[in-house]
Amino acid sequence: MTERRARSRRTVIEREAELATVDEALDRLTAAAPHAGGALLAFSGPAGLGKTTLLAELRRRADTRHCTVLAARGGEQEQGQPFHVARQLLQPLLAAVPEDALRAVLGGWYAIIGPALGLCAPEQGAPPDPQGLRDGLDWVLTHLVVQRAPVVLALDDAHWADPESLGWLAAFAPRAEHLPMLLAVAYRPDELPAPAEAFRTLPGRAGQRPLHLAPLTPEAVTALIRETLGDHAEDPFCREVWTLTTGNPFETVELAAKVREKALAPVEGNAPLLRDLAAAQHGSGLVARLQRLGPSTVRFAWACAVLGTAIPRDLAARVAATGAEEAVDATGRLRDARILAAAEEPDAGLEFVHPLIATALYRSIPDALRVALHGNAAAAAVDAGLGPAAAARHLLETHPEGDPWVVRTLREAAAENLRAGAPEAARRQLARALREPPDFDERAAVLYELGCASLLTEPATTVHHLREALAEPFDDPALRQGIAIRLAQVLAHSDHLFEASELLAREIPRTQHPRARLRLQSEQFMWDAFNAAEPDAPARSRRLAKLADRLGGRDLTERYVIGLRAWDACLRGEPVDVALHHAGRALAEPFSWAYADRGFEVPVLTAMVHLYADRPGRAEELFDTGTAEFEEQGWRGAHLSFAHSLRGYIRYRRGRLVEAEDLARAGLRLAERVGPRTPVHWYAIAILVTTLLARGKPDEAWELAREHDFTRPFPAAVVFPDAQTVYAELLLARGDAKAAAAELEAVDRRLTPRGIQNPAWCPWPLHLARAVAADDPGRARGLAAEAVRRARAFGAPSGIGQALTAAAEVADPQDRGPLLREAVSLLSASPAGYELARALAAAGTHARDPDLLTRAVTTARECGADALAARTAQTLLGLGGAVPSGSSWQDDPTEEELRAARRAVHEDAAGAVPAPDRTPAPELSAAYRKLGTDRPGLPAALAAHTRTRPRTRA
Repeated sequence: MTERRARSRRTVIEREAELATVDEALDRLTAAAPHAGGALLAFSGPAGLGKTTLLAELRRRADTRHCTVLAARGGEQEQGQPFHVARQLLQPLLAAVPEDALRAVLGGWYAIIGPALGLCAPEQGAPPDPQGLRDGLDWVLTHLVVQRAPVVLALDDAHWADPESLGWLAAFAPRAEHLPMLLAVAYRPDELPAPAEAFRTLPGRAGQRPLHLAPLTPEAVTALIRETLGDHAEDPFCREVWTLTTGNPFETVELAAKVREKALAPVEGNAPLLRDLAAAQHGSGLVARLQRLGPSTVRFAWACAVLGTAIPRDLAARVAATGAEEAVDATGRLRDARILAAAEEPDAGLEFVHPLIATALYRSIPDALRVALHGNAAAAAVDAGLGPAAAARHLLETHPEGDPWVVRTLREAAAENLRAGAPEAARRQLARALREPPDFDERAAVLYELGCASLLTEPATTVHHLREALAEPFDDPALRQGIAIRLAQVLAHSDHLFEASELLAREIPRTQHPRARLRLQSEQFMWDAFNAAEPDAPARSRRLAKLADRLGGRDLTERYVIGLRAWDACLRGEPVDVALHHAGRALAEPFSWAYADRGFEVPVLTAMVHLYADRPGRAEELFDTGTAEFEEQGWRGAHLSFAHSLRGYIRYRRGRLVEAEDLARAGLRLAERVGPRTPVHWYAIAILVTTLLARGKPDEAWELAREHDFTRPFPAAVVFPDAQTVYAELLLARGDAKAAAAELEAVDRRLTPRGIQNPAWCPWPLHLARAVAADDPGRARGLAAEAVRRARAFGAPSGIGQALTAAAEVADPQDRGPLLREAVSLLSASPAGYELARALAAAGTHARDPDLLTRAVTTARECGADALAARTAQTLLGLGGAVPSGSSWQDDPTEEELRAARRAVHEDAAGAVPAPDRTPAPELSAAYRKLGTDRPGLPAALAAHTRTRPRTRA
């Protein structure tokens, strides 16, 4: 039954239970009581059982309660049109707002969701990722609900909704119960596609599954027939109607209309005639009925069936190749025949009486003619100014003919959809363009675009397309470079770093232009830097150093190479001043983290150099900038997961463990949406496990590792912190020293040949020393001593202090005191709060010094290292000391701490050299931690603090 007919009728027969559920949900939604809230409703059932009628009645009742109603309907012919349903829901409200006001309301979301909703053209540059786009749609819908509450959102024929809209709404649906909105969907359960599987669990009412509509009983059919034909309809006649329609409300109403149209008396004697009337409603009977309306009307009806829903009559006329007057006449005849619905509004598009009719007519079109009509529709859509995306859905249904216009239109549509955040739609269009096929010299470009469109959804397919593109004979060097870089990127992100490097190595010699060759070299250096199993890392480091040292940083590629040189120096443990010097050269001019044709890896590595060089404050500034760019760009999948996780790691290194855990969990939530055992997943788990161990939660860390399969095989890509080392630390925390030692020895075999020997980056020697101390104390002391030597060579106070603390743990008792005192002194002059708390606890316990233990308890509490604070407090009580009552820690430095920092800067400027074993005053030590720097970095950190927080608290 159509919504139009449902509105004209006073009653909805035999749906009292469903309407009671509707009223209950609307009453709750519109109640003023504190328990008022949203709800989810789902109506399921085969075609014709009245789902549309129920949704129409729901909308009518919502309107009488002054609700804002958002409505959309999936269409069989529009399933391949991305965001078709989302546009129906949101565009009417948003398109009425002037552009300036809309930009102000949507803020940063405008450029992300605007193209998807048809509010603005896509901007040039990198598109949003699908998750970022869904987050934007979530925000917009939530904002509208809050502003226009109460809201009813009704989605009919959800089984035919486009995948992009369907995936978004299915994920958003659970939020409805926490908002002043009622979300109602109707679908055919046997046709529900994968993106909408969540709708199967939507409740028909609290705690129940969707409401499955049953066919009408004989009594209900009788009531329906008598409402249409009169009370004199005889029971046997009505019973025959029920038999023929099997209680289907749509077929019952249509059959009753045919009886009235034929002036057939509803008496028992005429019951045998009903069978022929029923047969004329669908299938061959419907086609025969249509044929009687004349050739031009048939062609017009077929054109409407090809176009789908909300059909502009002039567009249907162009597709059917009929004149305007013929179209008007055909529309009238189709409405009289109950094929097209009567117009509710003068400017409304044409609609079929029921989707069953549209489907039957579409399938009745001869194959060759159907293909031709789709071709006509594509051309008509472009001529009408609807754009290539509107034409593309029709071109997907045509046969390949080698037409350059088809290839061009599909490529334009794919580019539009890709920039709008619909890569799967772009992939379908480009795959069809490839089958056309494109001209000989255009094939490589189409393959390249197809690979780019498949990047997020089908990495293996992307590799195949890009390899094919690279094998094509073409003369465009810029295109060849783009293909090679993109192919290396997808190989690297699929954990095939060696293949990525080999590919670039083959391309570099054949590249004639020096700047293009340098760009490829920079890409190869980058993926080699992430390859944990790189076969000849020392030679690569020498080549990188030689190249970077002669570059002046005049363009982005040069600065990328210099940034990679800084990271290589950090990994290899060159003096910290060298690493920071190159990082400063790379950052002489800011570079974006969100370039369309480059990854964000080099900006990340440059920021991480500052972290390991005891400048975490500067690292956090860089990450804040990068994270803001990701969010502005709509990159809320892997990119944002990396950003949250690594910001959590920075907080961990600064000793702010509670914040670190929160950020790592946020990164993990995003990583889970990307997929298991992906690089982002390894980062999030490694950082969260590390943080949980520091907080004293080994059991929780172990359960997390088991839940997420955090074990062998470990990724080929370098992860911060190193995943295998973190796993070994977890084994140590559980008391399995032997298994931990085996893992750490494997880390040694993997990293040492590459020349990676900076324990500030990967402290595997320190953990291995602890693991073997009980069985081989001599080896443990040797490992720790070598780690101290390497840490001193790098020169970051936190790295040296951490190594000294570990060395003291495995040293002879008489040698521990000096090691711990130096560790406390160095860590007090560093930003590493957690490592300072550990060193203070170890030094206080060894010396039985209540003052040191008191400092340790206070510092551990400030860090959120709960277990360390509790253990140290017990030791302090055992010595008769008083446990401090709390912590007065503030994130911003106090005026006293800032004065201490400024004095230190003044002393350094005057040439005063502090004694190497002198422990900084508590105020200066706190300033290092709060400003996120060591002593040489104090001037820059103070300047940055002044810029961002001109007024400090006393």
